[in-house]
Amino acid sequence: MTASPRIKICGLKDSATIEAMNGLPFHEIGFVFAPSKRQVDAETAASLIDSAKQLQAADGGAPRTVGVFVNPGIDELKAILAKAPLDIVQLHGQESPEFCRLVKSSQHKQVWKVLSIGNDSTDAQERVSVYADAVDAILIDTAGGGTGQTFDWQAISAYQEAAAAIDVPLYVAGGLNPGNVGELLAGNTIDGIDVSSGVETDGRKDIEKIRLFVRKVIER
Repeated sequence: MTASPRIKICGLKDSATIEAMNGLPFHEIGFVFAPSKRQVDAETAASLIDSAKQLQAADGGAPRTVGVFVNPGIDELKAILAKAPLDIVQLHGQESPEFCRLVKSSQHKQVWKVLSIGNDSTDAQERVSVYADAVDAILIDTAGGGTGQTFDWQAISAYQEAAAAIDVPLYVAGGLNPGNVGELLAGNTIDGIDVSSGVETDGRKDIEKIRLFVRKVIER
């Protein structure tokens, strides 16, 4: 059996759900700062990060904390990071490689770049290669993000190869849930997976769905 991918649970908004995740073997926990029904402010995020750092997650350590941003300004990022000590900045907009490098060098954080997968045939190698030495991971998601919809998984292998060529891991998001993640992993070798709406009930994180999702990944 191949090694299980890293697991990121994104869009957390309350400490009770985070505390209930103690002991689950996931790796990253995400907080959304971009306009969204899952959006949190810096003060709330700081409290949630404190809760997350108390957890025992994968390998018995605390999960890494990820902030999701869309086309932020560097001053905006700096102000949020001063209050909310995130480990990783995930950029979900049209951020350039130069901006990613600026964030890494000025804020001393890991940077993940999200690339949206639509119906176009843009070359994966071309899209990913420009971020060499600018990011610490590539994440591919359905165009629009947070849609709960999957994209054509046939695109994954090209992006996995492109990410490996710049020596960073590839995370896959977009419509994943406990019912389809096994199919995804059966057909693809992936470094990491990212779930948000797929572990919600009526728009709120559902701890039972989170537990089931993690179990489906590690027991496949």
